[in-house]
Amino acid sequence: MHTPAATTLTPSRREFTVPPDRNTIITIDGPAGTGKSTVARELASRIGLDFLDTGAMYRAAAAIVIDFGIDQRDIDAIVSKVASADLHFDWAADPPTILAWDKPIDHRIRDADVTAIVSPIAGIGKLREHMVRKQRIIANQHPRLVSEGRDQGSVVFPDADVKFYLDAEPAVRAARRAEQLRAEGRTVNVDRLLADIIARDHSDSTREDGPLVCPEDAVVIDTSTLSRDGVIQRLEDEVRVRISL
Repeated sequence: MHTPAATTLTPSRREFTVPPDRNTIITIDGPAGTGKSTVARELASRIGLDFLDTGAMYRAAAAIVIDFGIDQRDIDAIVSKVASADLHFDWAADPPTILAWDKPIDHRIRDADVTAIVSPIAGIGKLREHMVRKQRIIANQHPRLVSEGRDQGSVVFPDADVKFYLDAEPAVRAARRAEQLRAEGRTVNVDRLLADIIARDHSDSTREDGPLVCPEDAVVIDTSTLSRDGVIQRLEDEVRVRISL
């Protein structure tokens, strides 16, 4: 994996927001369990941008496949049904609520059965083409955006103003997920979580369409030993330096 040279930062801790007249796209990519959604949402809030959770879009697609009993091998049926759902977001909510057929589907997308198939569903080339078009439309409508996912800096927004790639050791990511599940009162098998994360990393990074890669010009941040607040501050510091140039 490409790792750019370390950046020496000496930012102040004053409040920073992206100038209101400046359209800005910031991408945050990385494997599952690195906390991308959480930190992307908080970063967007801090610096005055909108937040796009592209992972929610693929999770919504997986939920649709399950709930409508669509054969996972029937690519045309999957793409047709997802397209008919017109996946988009209610931007009045915080975080923005994903809608399918103009109804919220966010309550469904984190369920275990959805998680189990989201990687192969996200690997469907025709579906990714559809999603990339949708995401670029969203960016045209919301040109001040923090967008997180697997291919945001590499495929969807290759000319983004700032690109990040978050990573962490698989065992760390499994432990974080276990903590989340325990907090929800669920039974946890850490070994199974770790195996699932490793398998998903392999699936995401080796698929033909929109594979998980680190963009050459991304700022790489290993979150293994950082707190959530530490990661957010590092992101904000990096954006402050680059947007101020």
